[in-house]
Amino acid sequence: MAIALMLGGSDFQKQFDIAGENRLEIEEAIREVPDTQKAGMEWLITHMPEEDLKTLTGEFLLENCDLAYESWNQAPWKEQISEEVFFDCILPYANINERRDNWRGDFRKKFSQIVAGATTPTEATILLNKNLYDMVDVHYSTERPKADQSPYESIEAGMASCTGLSILLIDACRSVGVPARFTGTPLWYNESGNHSWIEFWDEGWHYTEADTDKVDSAWFDNSAARATKGHPKHAIFAVTWKKGEKHFPLVWLPEVETYGAVDVTDRYTKEQETVLVPIRIRALNKEDERQARHVVVSNSKGELMLEGSTKDESADANDHLTFMLPKGETFSFHCKNDVIEQFITSEVVLDLNTERFTDRAAAFYASQLWAQREVELEDNVIEHDGKAMPFWSTTFGDAPFGEKSLWISMHGGGGAPAEVNTKQWENQKKLYTLEEGVYVVPRAPTDTWNMWHQAHIDPMFDQLIQHMIKQKGVDPNKVYIVGYSAGGDGVYQLAPRIADRFAAAGMMAGHPNETSPEGLRNIGFALHVGEEDAAYDRNTIAVTWGEKLDVLHQENPAGYAHQVVVHKGKGHWMDRQESAALPWMATFTRNPYPNKVTWIQDDVLHKQFYWLGVDDPEARTKIVASIDGQVITIHETDVKKMTVYLNDKLVSLDGPIIVQYKDRIITKVKLIRNRDIIQKTLRDPKNYYTASYTFELP
Repeated sequence: MAIALMLGGSDFQKQFDIAGENRLEIEEAIREVPDTQKAGMEWLITHMPEEDLKTLTGEFLLENCDLAYESWNQAPWKEQISEEVFFDCILPYANINERRDNWRGDFRKKFSQIVAGATTPTEATILLNKNLYDMVDVHYSTERPKADQSPYESIEAGMASCTGLSILLIDACRSVGVPARFTGTPLWYNESGNHSWIEFWDEGWHYTEADTDKVDSAWFDNSAARATKGHPKHAIFAVTWKKGEKHFPLVWLPEVETYGAVDVTDRYTKEQETVLVPIRIRALNKEDERQARHVVVSNSKGELMLEGSTKDESADANDHLTFMLPKGETFSFHCKNDVIEQFITSEVVLDLNTERFTDRAAAFYASQLWAQREVELEDNVIEHDGKAMPFWSTTFGDAPFGEKSLWISMHGGGGAPAEVNTKQWENQKKLYTLEEGVYVVPRAPTDTWNMWHQAHIDPMFDQLIQHMIKQKGVDPNKVYIVGYSAGGDGVYQLAPRIADRFAAAGMMAGHPNETSPEGLRNIGFALHVGEEDAAYDRNTIAVTWGEKLDVLHQENPAGYAHQVVVHKGKGHWMDRQESAALPWMATFTRNPYPNKVTWIQDDVLHKQFYWLGVDDPEARTKIVASIDGQVITIHETDVKKMTVYLNDKLVSLDGPIIVQYKDRIITKVKLIRNRDIIQKTLRDPKNYYTASYTFELP
């Protein structure tokens, strides 16, 4: 106690009290730290989160402090880094609530050589940003295990979202003496989602996006310029461990207010002068000879800016295609299917022999396309082909924006007066409750017996899902449909027909009519019916479907997950016993890119199902296809001409693709990533393709 009071006064003493049973570890840290580092250790202990005080060891804190001082003292730019900046943006062993990894020594050893020639924090940050992610083999993906990954969690997963990538870069910067801090916004001005990046100190604060070579310029500049200072959601905040009135809003843990924040909105909203610079463009073959190629330039929104033709060797050596473009922005240069994403410097070289449009570039372009997509509905009504579908929704739980599940619940009725079906709609609103998710109950656009599986329902549900993704923060891989009675009829029909939209489906007390369960290979399917629900043979047909699903699952153990329950003694009304299907369904997430697909066309036709496409679909035709490594096999088909849509999650587009029909090889082909395919196939942020191949079976 005397140690604590002597060094830090009441605030410091309070931290020892909070440490509780871990107090001896904290006392060891302050007792054993060298005198030259004592101020830093005292600052660290004073500002540590409560949970860390209770768990971190003295050894961990001493090593962290020693290595932090070493990186600061040995940095060429040490003289411009004040003690205050060092304390807050080099010394901390973590950024926010990520797992506490002992990264500092390992990172210093790994990354010191990368920045050995750097003379400023900016140079060091750019070098780290360009090399770090390939060195540790971590790249952007929304499929990452969680948002708030620690550095080693991201390395173990091989992927991270913007949050994990930023944490990784900040810790790499701190390991070599560059002050850096976590920065972001909880929600863009247009409510299109949150984003995270980093700020670093170099005679003032600067910002950069993870995995780029740009400083004080990023794809989000236009959105950041519209942020609102002081707004709890629409402002831009940087993390600080210093005490203050503001806390950094963790969108994945909205109730946590542990980490301090600085409102830095002004840095991003100030007007910046646009400077045009001349950009010389050349297209070179493998002999480095200039080639004449038509080049199209688009901005980060995908909007056409300029176009022209490069010069070949017949032109004067100083005669090049030249454009005037804004300095400090990123543009895409298209030369046929070759696409280069480039931050503007002075020259762009289009290498005609190297594919530059990477999987990360594809993800970035898809995110930009999705951000531009307008899905605005008035008065909660979806309109299509002269029909209107009102919907009602409510939200359960507090999952973060972008991680909510969506439950589309279809009411019964059908073949009845409008007032009857409207009453059924009102009943459906109260039928189920959820642990978590957005519960949506649409009102059928028509009052016919087949109200939930007519042709207009499919595009209406597409609009509904897209609206919920953009406005409610739904995860497109957690979309579920349920339906009761006539709504159950709809589930029987829609689940196999548009299975690529869903994680699972729940059929309650319905009738399948002519549909087949074969299209359910890649989703969970729950089927509940009353034992005495004999109308339209619902009870016996449900048993037959259960038997069919049993056989399909036995033949395909990786597919056709199902739950079939016949409720004893129950008729058409099951007294809500069928609600047991919902927690079972919630265990499934959509796999948008399954390695095997069974596609049976309904009488409502579609041109695409997962990664298969058909230009001229016909009712009741069937395709069974799989992907194994680089080999695409068509096992069974009634269709002669078809398209496969591919991306780097299904195959390696850097290598050749083999297409075969049963055991016979049809072709071996090298495909090129093409942004036109992204634009054509983008259904949601987690479902798009980057290449395609159309072929006809012999």
